[in-house]
Amino acid sequence: MLDNPIARIESLRVEFETKDGPVAGVEDVSFDIGPGETVCVVGESGSGKSVSSLSLMRLIEFGGGEIAKGRLIFDRKDGGETDLAKASQDVMRDIRGNEIGMIFQEPMTALNPVFTVERQLTEGLRVHRGMTSEQAKARALELMQQVRIPEPERRLKQYPHELSGGMRQRVVIAMAMACKPRLLIADEPTTALDVTIQAEILALMDRLKRETGTSVMFITHDMAVVAQMADRVVVMFRGKKVEEGTVEDIFERPQHPYTQALLAAVPKLGEMRGKALPEPMRLLGRDQDEIKPIPGTETPLLEVKGLTTRFAVKGGFFRRTVANVHAVEDVSFTVNKGQTLSLVGESGCGKSTCGRSILRLVEPQKGRVLLDGVDVMGLGPNMLRDERREMQMIFQDPFASLNPQMNLADQVAEPMRNFGSHKGKEMMDRVAMLFDRVELPRSFMRRFPHELSGGAAPAHRHRPRACAQPQADRRGRGSVGTRRVGAGAGGQPDDGAAGRAWPVLSLHQPRHGGGRARQPQGGGHVPWPDRRDRPARGGFREPAASLYQGADVGRSDR
Repeated sequence: MLDNPIARIESLRVEFETKDGPVAGVEDVSFDIGPGETVCVVGESGSGKSVSSLSLMRLIEFGGGEIAKGRLIFDRKDGGETDLAKASQDVMRDIRGNEIGMIFQEPMTALNPVFTVERQLTEGLRVHRGMTSEQAKARALELMQQVRIPEPERRLKQYPHELSGGMRQRVVIAMAMACKPRLLIADEPTTALDVTIQAEILALMDRLKRETGTSVMFITHDMAVVAQMADRVVVMFRGKKVEEGTVEDIFERPQHPYTQALLAAVPKLGEMRGKALPEPMRLLGRDQDEIKPIPGTETPLLEVKGLTTRFAVKGGFFRRTVANVHAVEDVSFTVNKGQTLSLVGESGCGKSTCGRSILRLVEPQKGRVLLDGVDVMGLGPNMLRDERREMQMIFQDPFASLNPQMNLADQVAEPMRNFGSHKGKEMMDRVAMLFDRVELPRSFMRRFPHELSGGAAPAHRHRPRACAQPQADRRGRGSVGTRRVGAGAGGQPDDGAAGRAWPVLSLHQPRHGGGRARQPQGGGHVPWPDRRDRPARGGFREPAASLYQGADVGRSDR
C-alpha cells in the first residue's frame, strides 16, 4: 500500500443552523483512507457517520449543513491534491460520480422517480466517460448483471417505484460503481439486501478494490460486515471520533467504553437456544433486567389462509394483460396474541406484498384474512378504514413513507386526528410521549423528515401505529411491519395500556451477521472471527449455504 492516502479528513467540523442556533453534527473528526484500503466507520444512529461522508462529497450543504472548519484533501487521478472543502461546484461536479462514487443509504431518495433506470445509469457514463448512448446502455446492462438483478433488460426500462426495495438498492450500487471511482463511499449499502445478494455485492466491491485499487469508506451498523471487510475501523459517538485502529485491535482489544458496549450488543447466533421465551436484545446503557420478555398467548389473532396476490403485466398497443406476476401464492400462517412471526426471504420474494395484501393496500385475488375473527377481505370501504386502525404497517423506506412538507409532530398526530382518538393538549402530550418512547429528543418535533439521520427516520415512522391505539373492546390488535428493538418491553410498543399484547408480523431478509462476530460467554467484547472466514485482508468470503437456507413462507414466481 502506498504511503500517500487518497483522502484525508482533517479536524472536520460541520454545523447545522437551527431555530435555537448552530448545532455541530460533526466536531474535530480526523482520519484518512489509503489506496486500496477499506475504512469502516461505525457508530449508532446520529453519531455523524453520514455527515462525514456527505461532507467529503460536498453534498452536506444541500441538506442545510455547513463545513465550518477543517480540510478534506483528495488525491485526484491527475496526481494533484484538492481541498474539497474549498473546491468550486464545477470541480465537484467533475469529481462526483467519476472519481468519488457514493452508495446512498435510502435508494428511493437517491433515484429520480420520473426517469427510467436506464436513463439514470447511463447519465454518468455519458457525462464523465464520453460514451455514446449504445455504449452506455451496454455498460448499464453489464452493471445490472453484476449486481444480480433478474431480467436486466426489462428492469432498465422500468421506473424506481416498479422495483422492490432490494432491487432499488442494487441499482444505486450499480450507479456508484459505474465509472470505477478511486474512492467509493458506501453508506449502509447492504441494509435492504438479503444475505445471498449481500454476499455477492460485498464480493463485487472487494473485487473492484483489488482490480482497480479503489479505496472504500464503508459506513455500517453490521459488525459482521466490519469484521469481514475492514482494514481499519473508525468508531464515532455523538459527532466525535472516539477510537480508531485496525480491525483486529478494535475487535480484540477495544479501548473506549462506547466501543466495548457497541461490540457487546452484537447478537450471537444461537444465544436463544434452550430458553423458553425470546428475550430482548442487549441495549446500550440499559440494565437487561429492566426489560422483561412478553410470553404471548396461544390465542390466534391474525389468521391468513391461502393468500394469493398477482400483478398483471400489460403489453401490446391496447395494453392488454399478457401475463401475471405471482407475487404471493397460497400463503397461510397464524399469528397469536403477543407473539412475533417473521416472514423471511430474498428480495422480491413477496414479503412486503404479503403485508400489504393483509391490509388490502393491494387487493389479493383470493384468500382469507381474519383479524380477531373479522374477515378483512369482506369489509366495505368505511368498515375497512375503521379496521385499519387496529392493524398498522411500518413501511420499508422511511423517507418515502414520511411527508416531506409536514413537520414530525404533525405527522405523528395525524392518525389521532383521522380517528378522533385524541384532541388538543391530550394529543400533543401523547405525541411527546411517543417521541420519548423511541428515544428521540422532543426538539425533533419541529423538524422535517430531511433533517433526520437515516436511523432517526425509521424510529419516527414507528410512531403512527401507536398513535391510533385500539379501543378497549379491540385491545391486543396487531402491527404488520418491522419493529424497533427497545421500543417497549421485549421490543413491543408500550403505550401505557396495562395488559395490552401487541403481536408483530416482521418482514425481513435473512442475515448472517449473528454468526460472524461471535461473543464469548461472559465476555465484554467480540473476538476476531475464525480466520477461515477471512482468507485475506479486506477480503470477503461468501457465507456457507446453510446460513441462508431459511424457510420461505409460501411460494413466489416473481
